[in-house]
Amino acid sequence: MTTIKGPGIFLAQFMSDKPPFHELKAVCLWAEALGFKGVQIPTLDSRCIDLKLAAESKTYTDEIKGIVDECGLEITELSTHLQGQLVAVNPVYDKLFDAFAPKEVHGNSKARTEWAIQQLKYAAKASQNLGLNACATFSGALLWPMMYPWPQRPAGLVDEGFSELAKRWLPILNEFDKCDVDLCYEIHPGEDLHDGVTYEMFLEKVNNHKRACLLYDPSHFLLQCLDYLAYIDIYHERIKMFHVKDAEFSPTGKQGVYGGYQNWIDRAGRFRSLGDGQVNFKSIFSKLAQYDYRGWAVLEWECCLKNAEDGATEGAAFIQQHIIRVTGKAFDDFANSKTNQSINREILGIE
Repeated sequence: MTTIKGPGIFLAQFMSDKPPFHELKAVCLWAEALGFKGVQIPTLDSRCIDLKLAAESKTYTDEIKGIVDECGLEITELSTHLQGQLVAVNPVYDKLFDAFAPKEVHGNSKARTEWAIQQLKYAAKASQNLGLNACATFSGALLWPMMYPWPQRPAGLVDEGFSELAKRWLPILNEFDKCDVDLCYEIHPGEDLHDGVTYEMFLEKVNNHKRACLLYDPSHFLLQCLDYLAYIDIYHERIKMFHVKDAEFSPTGKQGVYGGYQNWIDRAGRFRSLGDGQVNFKSIFSKLAQYDYRGWAVLEWECCLKNAEDGATEGAAFIQQHIIRVTGKAFDDFANSKTNQSINREILGIE
């Protein structure tokens, strides 16, 4: 067994124009002072990294790595969530998701998809240059507007959607394979890969590609009323990344999973700071240790109530307290007797 690495922190929700969140070195020094040991870097934020340059220049990635190392931290992984979202976008969301892309591809869905695919390929090479073995992303969604089957979906629509999704992602997965990096899909509402069933449908379409791995975030499963502990039992071999994020689900006589179009603070399902929600992290960390998870435990802050800096401060300690330093021996080793085949056979009554 392996002791989980951490605590790490995903920087995306913290970056701003206000110090110390305005540039990579300052935010790393802030994170290290709170007790974090690693940072997960959002690749669409130029304050953190130039993704294209990171793919093209080992000298540049050495500089980025040097900045983080100098602050006493490690880079846990790169994040391409926003670019991955744009690999597949249903037309109903075109205007909303244009905001994630450069202006020159706004209003041109084909060009935007091509840009996103190239971004993911850059991320594969950049991850390799940084010496990383995993990268985070979203799958995007062609089918999400059809999530609830009313009106009745036309026959073959779902299969066609997953075939197209796989067609777009296979060249990306192959690029990650060339770079010896796992691509980890965060299973998330709003994505075509939003639970175990949809992940398996995608896996079948990409021929069980060995790089089509998982970012495990239990908060999204709790809000779907999915068994997030059994999920680890089922998919532990594919789980290569871990977002430590809490959530609570408190349905009422008026509201359930779908939330009534309310803002986050008024929904039955809400994300919370670590320790303030309902996720059973003791069992999660135990299962990941049991299955020899070799990656990082990375805080993702998305609380609708608590201040981000307080959430980070408390989160570093929370993760540290939950990481299990795995044992190197069995508790009953003291009573162990040496192997003796003849005694074993005698015990079993074997002549």
